[in-house]
Amino acid sequence: MRSPRRALPALLLLPALAVVPASAAWGHGHVPGHGHGRGVATVTTDVETPVLYDDEAGGAASGDDPAIWVHPGDSRDSLVLATAKEGGLRVYDTAGRELQSLAADPAPRADGVPGRYNNVDLAYGLRVGGERVDVAVVSDRYNDQLRFFAVDPDGAAADVPLTEITAAEQGFLFQPDRAGVDSEHTAYGLAVWQPRDGAAYAVVTQEGTTAVATARLVPRADGSVGYADVDRLDLPASFDLPDGGTWTPCEEPGVGPQLEGLSVDQRTGTLYAAQEDVGLWRLPLPLGSGEPRLVDTVTDFGVEDAYDPGTEECSPADGSSQEEAVAANPFGGDLLTADAEGVDVYHGPGRTGYVIVSSQGDDTYAVYSTTGRNQALGSFRVAGTDGVDDVNGSDGLAVTNRPVGPYRQGLLVTHDEPETGPDVDPGRGDATGFSYVAWDDVADELGLVVSTRAGNDPRFR
Repeated sequence: MRSPRRALPALLLLPALAVVPASAAWGHGHVPGHGHGRGVATVTTDVETPVLYDDEAGGAASGDDPAIWVHPGDSRDSLVLATAKEGGLRVYDTAGRELQSLAADPAPRADGVPGRYNNVDLAYGLRVGGERVDVAVVSDRYNDQLRFFAVDPDGAAADVPLTEITAAEQGFLFQPDRAGVDSEHTAYGLAVWQPRDGAAYAVVTQEGTTAVATARLVPRADGSVGYADVDRLDLPASFDLPDGGTWTPCEEPGVGPQLEGLSVDQRTGTLYAAQEDVGLWRLPLPLGSGEPRLVDTVTDFGVEDAYDPGTEECSPADGSSQEEAVAANPFGGDLLTADAEGVDVYHGPGRTGYVIVSSQGDDTYAVYSTTGRNQALGSFRVAGTDGVDDVNGSDGLAVTNRPVGPYRQGLLVTHDEPETGPDVDPGRGDATGFSYVAWDDVADELGLVVSTRAGNDPRFR
């Protein structure tokens, strides 16, 4: 099921970082001071989903990653899908109302256990059981596999919008056996890649490592979906710096600098991947077909940290504060404060497009062009209005350029943690949710181009 793992040759990338000035090698204008004084735009939201609670009463539900399914005929019946980890999946309408809650049931395999759903994306128009079906693809950490859910074509008007169609006895994605799966170094981030030849692949990362893998989706005649041909590539865990030094991100023992947020520019077959403590990568698909490039780095890229087993945290090895270390650091970027988390691509008219990345450490979102060397275009934060709280600590996000209900020029959906609004019960477990933002508000603030191609291919969302 799994092919032999391939490590990215060190010579493929690292000398470029070592000999090319930071502003050219990392694809952004690096200015000492790391964004001091740079403007951060503000957009607002007045729509959020019901609060999820990570406690027994809430079913251990903890929001993480959303995806937007756009109804092909009536955008008012579009759906927002969201993972809730051990709490399974949630399905919302365009007003943020919950339509369906799906438990993370045991995987359909002899040794299957209840799941932990981490990330979700959509595969459009798979031929399953003789019919064209849109399918939600989910990474299940506790079973190290993919799970599949058919989307009812009626969308929000359906009695049951999602139905699981995962094929039985699918192999593990990263681990050799159930004992390895129990280590939890398993399926983590996820995006769907659909080349124009009609094939569909899941791109998946592994928790706690630098691995990225692709798996070909295999629809079955019995109406189920499985996967095959898992191919793996390992990105760097250490980096040569322009001053001749080498930097390794600080992590807890036994854990590497992992990647989670993923998105594919379907027009070019380009994967954008957020390595949480490193920055934003772009990789051509299929994996290994070209040179990966580090587009931008987090602000503390290059800062020497030390791990404290007592606090289970990393802090500057020289005893300075994190703020002092970042201010003195000549290697970090300006827009991303670790963790770099959710990623998605907005397709504009012509060749224009934008990569949106959640900068979890400072509650902002960075925006880059999809063309050329992915020029940084600015950043924004999301403020709540009318009783909705500000968005904090965003993990996953999703964006579409198509009309979605009242969002006529596209919709951005973002995770929010912790939820802090007036409806949150402070006596319960960690509170999370998702907020909706009109994309044209972001475009107006940052001077971006809005797509007018309302009828484009749904894969170009």
